[in-house]
Amino acid sequence: MYSWMNKMLDKVSEYLASRKGLLPILGMLFIIVNFIFQFLPLGWLKDSNLFLHLGLVIAILGLMLAWAL
Repeated sequence: MYSWMNKMLDKVSEYLASRKGLLPILGMLFIIVNFIFQFLPLGWLKDSNLFLHLGLVIAILGLMLAWAL
């Protein structure tokens, strides 16, 4: 099981090494989606700010990975 996970992490890191801005841009898109959702009647999805939190985590993770790679 660990060899499969190691191979997957190697492939993901190689993919992201050449696309350093992909995760921060994806995080910003999630934040924009959350802003748009604030004006729609979506219930818990709007109240929980799920996409805001996911966007922040993805953007920060992407910046940290871009700095390391």
